[in-house]
Order: sequence, then C-alpha cells, then structure tokens
Amino acid sequence: MTIANIPPAPELPGARHVHSGKVRDLYELTEGPHAGKLLMVASDRLSIFDFVLETTIPGKGEILTRMSLWWFEQLADLVPNHVVSTDVPEQVAGRAVICERLDMLPVECVARGYLTGSGLLDYKDTGEVCGIPLPAGLVDGSRLPEPIFTPARKAELGDHDENVDYDAVAGTVGAETAAALRDLTLRIYGRAEGIARERGILLADTKFEFGVPRLAGARTPTTEADRLVLADEVLTPDSSRYWPAAEWEPGHAQPSYDKQIVRNWALSPASGWDRSSGAAPPALPPEVVERTRSRYIEAYELLTGERF
Repeated sequence: MTIANIPPAPELPGARHVHSGKVRDLYELTEGPHAGKLLMVASDRLSIFDFVLETTIPGKGEILTRMSLWWFEQLADLVPNHVVSTDVPEQVAGRAVICERLDMLPVECVARGYLTGSGLLDYKDTGEVCGIPLPAGLVDGSRLPEPIFTPARKAELGDHDENVDYDAVAGTVGAETAAALRDLTLRIYGRAEGIARERGILLADTKFEFGVPRLAGARTPTTEADRLVLADEVLTPDSSRYWPAAEWEPGHAQPSYDKQIVRNWALSPASGWDRSSGAAPPALPPEVVERTRSRYIEAYELLTGERF
C-alpha cells in the first residue's frame, strides 16, 4: 500500500472529511460550537520508506496526541499553538484535537543538535548541511557545536521532502518570515532539548510546522514572529529522533525511541522484503508491533512523567 493509497477515513457525525496524510485524518466540523474548525485525528497507522503499512500499532494515535498536547503546554510561553479544544467526538476520543484553521507555510522547519539521517548524508558529500559548514571529522551521532536550522521544502504526498538552504526559505516565504521561522525553531528546540535531557533522553533532531491565522483580526501581532502558530504534531517520536542518553555513542546509528525498529526489521532477511522491488513491505510480526509500541510508550512516560 503506497502513501497515495491510504485507507479511507472513517465517517464521523458532524464532520466532513477533508484530507488524509500518512498518519492523520483531517475533518472540518459542520455542527456544534466549533463548526468551521478543523478536527485532526491521529490514527494508529505507521509509514516507512513511503509506504503506509498494513499493520497498525495499537494506541499509537493516542500516544502521539497526548505527547503533542503535553509539549504544547511546555512551549506555551514561547509560541501559540493551533489547539482549540480536546472535546472531540466519542469515536476519536483521546487521539484527536479541534484546531484553528491556518494557512500553513510550505516549509518543514527542522532543528538538528546531532548529526545523523539526511544531515549526515549531506555532510559526507559536502561538509555542510543545508548550506551550513560543519567541522571536519564528525560521525554518525556527533553532537554539533550548536543546534542548526536545516529546513526542507514540503513535498507532495508520497514524495520526499527536499533539504534546502536558508536562502531558499527566504525566497519562498520572504526574508522577515524566514528569519522568524529560524529563530523560533531554534528557540523551541533549545527548550525541548533541555527538558528531554533532564529526563535522560537526547533530542537529536525534530521538525516543526507553522501556519498563520486565516481570519483577519484573529490575532493582533506586533512582529512577524507573533503571527506564527505552531501546528500539526510537535516533538513526538514520529517527528523527532529521541535517543537514550545513557547509550549515546557517536560513530554508529543510535538506539532510538521511534519506528527505527520497524525499518530495521523490514530491511533484514527476516522480513523477506526487497526494498528495490516496488512492492509494499509485508505485515509486521506481533513481536515487532509490541516492541515498537513499547518504545513509544517508554518515550511518552519518560518525557511526561505520566503513565499511559
């Protein structure tokens, strides 16, 4: 099942389905006190390598929603967010939020404190990440001298986001907005990295999405940064790389609190899957589902101090 072939979103009373992504289904509320607002529902779907898997991870949607809500609270003094209410239809209780309608900016705002993933590939090729020169001799998992803003251009569903330099962002959204995005992204990352570190977790990198209110007068901003609203999910294992601090050892891939367990299994001989075949990965075995679910729960509980 490719990302372009996502399962149909369930019908919900008083709501009209608008869009489905890899993990989330988006609705417009048509009835009640929040009519006209958006309902964002996190499913239990999991995607790897541009495929939405046939197998789901039970409880994943609720974990992602609860973690995002917790982080929105931790960041409330830095940036407003899109959440209006958690009083959602019973069918999606615990894994959905009612949110403000925004015009989303076409930039994935990525902050990196450590070198890995696509940043590592860029560095190996050029010695830079998104046009930012880095010291020689860094390896997979190296901590950077300071966090960096490494944006990406949002791709169409099913395509890869494309890493771009800062000038490309300025050319897309304007110099003032680009500066505000960079500053806010790094400030949010700095706050979150410190909170995670206190709990024994390294926040290697993460991505944020921002929008601006559609309705004139919805906010009265005094600067460009004041217009920006943090949206979608925030600082979940789906959008962030979290590593156990005690196991951090640069020079190789780090243990992580995310779906890397699934990626590793899919690429192993045990799955029998050939990534180059164009076929979808096979269904996940129960033990991989449980290990992945446990890892998400562990990250949630360590960060928030709450039981799931």
